[in-house]
Amino acid sequence: MSEGKLRRVCVFCGSNAGRRPEYAEAAREMGRVLAERGLGLVYGGGNVGLMGEVADTVLAAGGEVVGVIPEALMAREVGHAGLTQLHVVKTMHERKAMMADLCDGFVALPGGFGTFEEFCEVLTWSQLGFHPKPCGLLNVAGYYDTLLALFDHATAEGFVPEKHRALVIEEADPRRLLDRFAAFTPPTTTKWIRPDER
Repeated sequence: MSEGKLRRVCVFCGSNAGRRPEYAEAAREMGRVLAERGLGLVYGGGNVGLMGEVADTVLAAGGEVVGVIPEALMAREVGHAGLTQLHVVKTMHERKAMMADLCDGFVALPGGFGTFEEFCEVLTWSQLGFHPKPCGLLNVAGYYDTLLALFDHATAEGFVPEKHRALVIEEADPRRLLDRFAAFTPPTTTKWIRPDER
């Protein structure tokens, strides 16, 4: 993927801030780097936790922020009122599909079950040829070390082919992660399936 094709990045992250201050700082740094590079943010639409940190940082720098949130979570995740665009949808399925359609790559910051599920789903879509977009983990303070070890174990045990394990881009620094996104080339062995064929 060339730099010109990377226009918006979807960030999955926690609606809580976590116990370490490094997590919130990493979310802010991701926001700063996105804005510096002129990249829009697509995210879950909340204004709390790491979600709020990354969104507020991009907005403060004059960047584009597009949120997508289900009606049922507007109150729980406290829908952000100051975004460039906020899409309120009916279901989580609609949320994830719209976020995927609006972006050119996916990054998971620290988060909980929802973050894990969202990242693994788009990673699976990449494996199946549903999209050719890069999927990355921002591994803040080793947060994703154990998940990466699980991916390695699944590969060693024959459940994940090496070429699919290689789809996971991991960095501790958002600049290096986005540099690798810009240089990302989808596997040539995968037949990409158009959205209308899925």
